[in-house]
Amino acid sequence: MTDAFPPTSALRPSVRLPAPAWPAALLVLVAGCAGDADVVPPPEVIDPFADLDGVEPAVASDATDPADSDHSDDNVQDDADEADDAGGTGDTSPEVNGGADEGEGEGGDAGYVACFASIGSQTGVVPDIAQFAPRVGSHCAGTNHQDITGIERVVFLGDSVTVGTPPTIAAETYRARLAQQLASHFDLDAPSGLWERYDTFDGTALVAQSGDFWSCARWGARNHDLLTDDRQVDACFPADQRHKKTLVIMTVGGNDIAHFTKMGIEGAPLDEISAYVDGAAAELESAIRTLKDPTLFPAGNAVVFANPPEFTDGTGDVGSCPTASLGGYGNNWEDPIAQARLVVRLLETYVRVAVQTQSDLVFFLENFCGHGFRNDDPSAACYRGPDAERWFDLTCTHPNPAGHAELARLFFDVVQE
Repeated sequence: MTDAFPPTSALRPSVRLPAPAWPAALLVLVAGCAGDADVVPPPEVIDPFADLDGVEPAVASDATDPADSDHSDDNVQDDADEADDAGGTGDTSPEVNGGADEGEGEGGDAGYVACFASIGSQTGVVPDIAQFAPRVGSHCAGTNHQDITGIERVVFLGDSVTVGTPPTIAAETYRARLAQQLASHFDLDAPSGLWERYDTFDGTALVAQSGDFWSCARWGARNHDLLTDDRQVDACFPADQRHKKTLVIMTVGGNDIAHFTKMGIEGAPLDEISAYVDGAAAELESAIRTLKDPTLFPAGNAVVFANPPEFTDGTGDVGSCPTASLGGYGNNWEDPIAQARLVVRLLETYVRVAVQTQSDLVFFLENFCGHGFRNDDPSAACYRGPDAERWFDLTCTHPNPAGHAELARLFFDVVQE
């Protein structure tokens, strides 16, 4: 393991725009328990600190036995059994999680359905959440697989949602809000205002480290930027920080969906697009398995990551955002069902990886459904009533200040339960 890393500025362009996250890609909302996507075998754990010098990163260890890629493996089933013992799965009323013991949630399908029973799909293609038996927190903000205590520093990774983007000012981004909450919660040195600000030329935080807080997120980042292209994990875990117990916060994946959606619009073969989706899923999983690997991080890392949201409230109506055409939206695939299935396949990976690595997933997509650009439409798939706020700004894909405040709340709820 080397302590000398190539400068990250040499690995990426100096200017990167916040890429669109959902050009008509997500025509489906997570709403039920009937999916047919294949489970991608877990990738190997990568040593993010290997000296590349033009070669691929070294393999540190196997992530898991190949048999563990089946969602019915013993470990996942044990998690499901424990979740059933904690709260049972018979009651699927909206109050089911509220009746759980403090710090406990529902396993399998029951807690998820209780939280999101009102979310619908207009394509009929939905992820199979029940197969992975996630333990859902009583707050419905996300899963509850980790007891997150003793944190010594916090690292933010991922894309432009985490960095922050105009027109939302830096102090109102979820990263800035959440950092202040976490500093108080874990008694950490809070970051400065410079750390909270974003650099519109480089697409990153103005300074990468301040107090006990780091940010290596970047505008336009995809899943491969976590370990390889931008090497975000590498940049945020220098040698003198690897012994500290670290909380990793991350939003990533929307730009991957934007990329393979564009591939489909441009006529790429379905098998080529499918291979890209599987690669993006594997890259996400490899990054999280790496972050959770005790041979690389002996103090242990807690990882909380979010699935990507969408702004049409499950309708697929990208034109509902008044500036959609300026962002390049408006074209769909000739076969929207095939498109939706690929999105679902990636979304299922987020749930499976959270369960199998015992990390936590924030239900960004589900909690923001009904707060997009069809929030005032009673016929929309996840209409939440006449008082539902809109949580997206006029870039169509990024949260507005109210949305950033809500995203900070979702992350904090998952961390503290």
